[in-house]
Amino acid sequence: MQARKKYVLLGLCACCWLVLFYWGGGVQLRLLRLLTRQRGEVVRPWPNWTDRAFLPRYAHLDELQTDPGTAESPRQRRQAWSAIYKDSRCRMETCFDFSRCRRRGREGFRVYIYPSEKNDRVSESYRKILTSIGESRYYTSDPREACLFVLGIDTLDRDQLSGQFVPNVDERIRGYPLWNDGRNHLIFNLYSGTWPNYTEDLGFNIGQAILAKASLNTEHFRPGFDVSIPLFSKDHPQKGGERGWLVRNTIPPRRKYLLMFKGKRYLTGIGSDTRNALHHIHNGKDIVSLTTCRHGKDWEKHKDSRCDHDNLEYERFDYQELLHNSTFCLVPRGRRLGSFRFLESLQAACIPVLLSNGWELPFSDIIQWNQAVIEGDERLLLQVPSTVRAVGNERVLALRQRTQMLWEAYFSSVDKIVLTTLEIIKDRVFSHISRNKYMWNSLPGGLLVLPEYSTHLAHFPFYYLGLGVSPGQEFTAVIHAVSPLVSQSQPIMKLLQVVSKSKYCSQIIILWNSEKPPPSRSKWPPMPVPLTVTDGRRKTTSRFLPHVAIETEAVLSLDEDTVLLTSEVNFAFLVWRSFPERIVGYPPRSHFWDPLKRAWGYTSKWTNDYSIVLTGAAFYHRYYHYLFSHYLPQSLRTLVDRTSNCEDILMNFLVSAVTHLPPIKVAQRKQYKELPSPQGTKSVPWANPEHFNQRQECVNTFASWFGYMPLVHSQFRLDPVLFKDQVSVLRKKYKDLERA
Repeated sequence: MQARKKYVLLGLCACCWLVLFYWGGGVQLRLLRLLTRQRGEVVRPWPNWTDRAFLPRYAHLDELQTDPGTAESPRQRRQAWSAIYKDSRCRMETCFDFSRCRRRGREGFRVYIYPSEKNDRVSESYRKILTSIGESRYYTSDPREACLFVLGIDTLDRDQLSGQFVPNVDERIRGYPLWNDGRNHLIFNLYSGTWPNYTEDLGFNIGQAILAKASLNTEHFRPGFDVSIPLFSKDHPQKGGERGWLVRNTIPPRRKYLLMFKGKRYLTGIGSDTRNALHHIHNGKDIVSLTTCRHGKDWEKHKDSRCDHDNLEYERFDYQELLHNSTFCLVPRGRRLGSFRFLESLQAACIPVLLSNGWELPFSDIIQWNQAVIEGDERLLLQVPSTVRAVGNERVLALRQRTQMLWEAYFSSVDKIVLTTLEIIKDRVFSHISRNKYMWNSLPGGLLVLPEYSTHLAHFPFYYLGLGVSPGQEFTAVIHAVSPLVSQSQPIMKLLQVVSKSKYCSQIIILWNSEKPPPSRSKWPPMPVPLTVTDGRRKTTSRFLPHVAIETEAVLSLDEDTVLLTSEVNFAFLVWRSFPERIVGYPPRSHFWDPLKRAWGYTSKWTNDYSIVLTGAAFYHRYYHYLFSHYLPQSLRTLVDRTSNCEDILMNFLVSAVTHLPPIKVAQRKQYKELPSPQGTKSVPWANPEHFNQRQECVNTFASWFGYMPLVHSQFRLDPVLFKDQVSVLRKKYKDLERA
């Protein structure tokens, strides 16, 4: 009986609980939904905090870009946008003519720039963009060859109040015979719209053109068609750009300040809500959030009660010092979604914390931004400090390292921004040989990974370590021959015997670059490995052509008069297998800065310090042949061919630009005296006094094209175990290396 009462009581309690839940929660929620539906509103649940490392987005994007006092309603904004972008549903499959690009196969991606008219005003930034395209390997001066067309009209600044605004663009582009409603055209833009709403209005109909635009809204972005680009200043360098700052301050991962911002505060209008609230998180200790009203001509007319105090606090801190010493940098929206702060933070290795709802991040098609930035919500500003405090040291370091990779690969210069834009479009056109996300988001970056060479990660030397792949165990020797064969005692004959004895040698290719025709096969000594004689077409750069005969990953580049032992060849090859992304070899050289001449110098003195290993006796990966021939501009290769000089220096520039590392010098016997030239042959090139002067000039020409000096100094040399140790030679693997 007692048990029965107990179960009845439990049942009554359960019923009461259900009734309370139904009437106290369910009915109220239903009533709330009913009421809001009658008013035409949408109920949004409170945001679910799922990941403390990232702030969620849940607000409707139009609400965050509407100022109640001045801006139109979300519906009006959408209608205005639809009027501007009539082809809002454009995709590559529907609004792009692929046939224009596939007429010449892989070489079909060519870009044509419309000529500018005499009175056209072209801003410095747009001139840099046009220069980057004009100097790229994709440029063509013949519109019949073009796959993509770029306007000569400056479309970067479409703010009608700006002095850079170009009127009557609609009328002018419709007059282009190749316009075709914008099909296969690429339009660049940094600023759109004007005060007070700053919409994405460009002031002309872009039709079916691809838009490469800064501050793109995710709602207006056409995925797989448009390209979001970063907002960059007119002072952004044309080429190269400065290195990221992480190399100067790697450890500890956290800096003096946890979070910082220093910039303008907008008192009214769009974007003012976000920046007006930034003072709430400022504590002057580990969080420094500074704004100033002092900008514009009539700022004092609109200043509020906080302006004077904010202006004083603003002057207490130096912006560059904050950048150098902050772990996280706030990047709030300005009048438009993008901000100069974004690129500044990336370069400084200050992890960007984005407060710009609806911003389609630059190059979002290819870059995995969650590995480099923290995306916040403008309305959750007060939660930002606790969010960044919760990010662990390991993740902080990983985020900072990724900012540097992205900065140096895609954003440090206008050249890289423009080329990345072109490469993204090219990957869409030739999707069957496009780069994957790993290639774009790992060193050395997608611009230095040419998918025409391969789309397989294991075919590129800089991915070996990450993939756990070991390079092949054989090499191909490529001997550059410039002297006619007149005697069996010439140095090249001895070199053939030495190299062919190596157990790692797979084949030997003689690149015949002499004015006289190559001798018949019977004139060459018998070889234990295949010997091929190839016509070098009398070009110095032909030694770095991607010859189809090279089947191995490793290439041993040799001059015809190089003096080596088989043991030296074997040891250098084993070292290269541990460093397959670098040049590994024997003859070292170095560069230096001459402050008096304000130019780079070149020295051949044998010292402990070097930055170049000459390719007269060096190993490297065969991919660098392809990169040398297809990545470097024709102007540099022409310079090398014209002077018959500097190709070895140029290859060092290229490899160091890819790896950001120096080459590797290996142990060698004592320096040899130069051998006299055989009778009837030309004297060695270094006997010519002009040879050295040309190499000095080459170093400066190459540095100018790269936009910086990629060569890296090193004092690192690898020797065999027990090299020159006072022990029995029987214990040494490479005994011959110690002989004079």
